[in-house]
Amino acid sequence: MAEETAKPEVTEEKAKTPKPAEPKAAAAGAASFDAGATRKIRKPGVPPRRGKKLRNLVKNQASKINKDEMVPLKKAIATLKSMKRAKFDETVEIHMKLGIDTTQAEQSVRGSVPLPHGIGKAVRIVVFCQGDDVAKAKEAGADFAGSNDIVDKIQKENWLDFDVALATQGLMGQVSRLGKVLGPRGLMPTPKAGTVIPANGDIAAAIKEFKAGKVEYRADKGGCVHAGVGKMSFDEEKLVDNIHAFVEQVRAAKPSNVKGNYIESVTVSATMSPGIRITF
Repeated sequence: MAEETAKPEVTEEKAKTPKPAEPKAAAAGAASFDAGATRKIRKPGVPPRRGKKLRNLVKNQASKINKDEMVPLKKAIATLKSMKRAKFDETVEIHMKLGIDTTQAEQSVRGSVPLPHGIGKAVRIVVFCQGDDVAKAKEAGADFAGSNDIVDKIQKENWLDFDVALATQGLMGQVSRLGKVLGPRGLMPTPKAGTVIPANGDIAAAIKEFKAGKVEYRADKGGCVHAGVGKMSFDEEKLVDNIHAFVEQVRAAKPSNVKGNYIESVTVSATMSPGIRITF
């Protein structure tokens, strides 16, 4: 009978020898993989869950506003001020729904209105003019003034560091080349908005009006007009005066062929607050 093969004896020291540990990097990678596998992927377009503090704030604001109820203007302004929560000076906005057919060119509503107390914001103005008008424009407070040099700068450098663009009637031929750039941004000078200065017009007066708070408005495709009419830091009376001036100007711009209810609704809001429907 053949002798059995002797098996090596396992010593006590070998039995107690621990297994080599896995590298830390590998362990960390495995942990991150597991965490990534269990993490929920947020669907695009779905905002993150609101915190408890914000939920309570929105609930309190909603309790102050009845969307189906229209309130007087002064009460609406007081409600807006009571809901202020932002640290910055919010802009007070007005939104008007007009009963117009925007597919008809003769029912377009566009213009400008000088607000009695301004908008509480520094307005940067560029004036397209030439000759002696350049010096007049800068003396009246224009931030930029010129002709071909400014046109080329806008075309080549896409320079748009201004809020309002004015142009003399004689330079509209050159300014018209900027229609594709200025038009979509609402900066293209046009006679309807009062941003084209006639041949015998007063450049200084036009600049001072916009510097003081002249606001442009234009109905969008839905027949709505939007504009800023002041800041939350304004007194209630100043905001009321500005809103009254704006609404009356839009009312006066009613196209002659519009029938039925022209101003369907008026809503005031602030940058970080819900809208409040008002009645006059």
